[in-house]
Amino acid sequence: MKITGITITKHRLKMDPPFRASWDSRPRVKFDAFIVRVATDQGITGIAGTDTMLAGFLGHEDLFVGWDPLALERHNRILSNIQFHYGRCWPIDIALWDIAGKAANLPVWKLLGGASGRIPAYLSSGTLRDAGEMAALGERTVAQGYKAMKIRFHRPDWRDDVKSVAAVRKRVGDKLVLMVDCNQGWRMPWDADESWTLKDALEVAKPLEELDVYWMEEPLHRGDYEGMAQLRRQTRLRIAGGEMTRELHEIRTLIDRQCLDVLQPDIVLTGGITGMRGIARQAIDHNIAFTPHTWSNGMGVLANVHFAAGACQAAYVEYPFDPPEWGLDRRDFMLAEKLECDCEGNIVLPDRPGLGAVLDEDMLAKTRIE
Repeated sequence: MKITGITITKHRLKMDPPFRASWDSRPRVKFDAFIVRVATDQGITGIAGTDTMLAGFLGHEDLFVGWDPLALERHNRILSNIQFHYGRCWPIDIALWDIAGKAANLPVWKLLGGASGRIPAYLSSGTLRDAGEMAALGERTVAQGYKAMKIRFHRPDWRDDVKSVAAVRKRVGDKLVLMVDCNQGWRMPWDADESWTLKDALEVAKPLEELDVYWMEEPLHRGDYEGMAQLRRQTRLRIAGGEMTRELHEIRTLIDRQCLDVLQPDIVLTGGITGMRGIARQAIDHNIAFTPHTWSNGMGVLANVHFAAGACQAAYVEYPFDPPEWGLDRRDFMLAEKLECDCEGNIVLPDRPGLGAVLDEDMLAKTRIE
């Protein structure tokens, strides 16, 4: 089997009302996505998707055409070279795994050795609501069968962030495991705010301990290895992070320096499936939980959940869902079959070969841009 071509198309969904993401000071009025299709001479096409970070791959298709798509380690090394110089191109690796699954007539999670395609989700909110609205969201989350929920921080005063957690805890009691995302690990290009210091993070951690928060995510800058290690030692909260880390060696540093209790890289943004398999094994061997970040689009969620179910059997996996601002109509607009949770808050992966994605070709045609 040989690769005969790689096609990348860009799509734009207009959003009205806008999505006001907690980590972005600019309301989002559009949602861009790239769809990757890797064609082969045996009629098998691998599909993957991501956001605009894939743009750096364009012009490098010739480095893969003519090669066996199953030469995954070779392709991953070339992608590592490209991402160093240009951009995050890991959806190419994911599309190759889609081919591998289709060729083997197995879903990717099963190809990776997973025992089950059903995995518990934690509802991952994306917007900043007032305390009363957050409590109502927590109540709806319980009613929908979820067992865990993540609450976003990034209000001007972190005390108001904590109030939102307290309101949810008061409303739902012990019916939900609660996580918080402090949004301190990285910034949007136009955001000049400084990240918290270790002392800031310790002050925030105290009330979160009292509220029985399961983990405190991205409480410090992504490169503050010593700060994360100290924070981990000085609070009983689990410290989580690693979601936007670019290089695999940086993730290994987080593991080696004992910075985290929960490692959260995204295979769409770093390493792909091929590169991240070893990282997941290393984390587990160091008694660090591995559960991937999934905030890109429906194709990104699908790929990361396959990986979580197959490579590490995470206790919870992130499920971005915060309607009406971030519902399946937006997150999964490129998919004919949306990735939904069952009535018990589990993501149930399709048993079809590969990733099992079914694209909405009509929607992709309507949203395509040059």
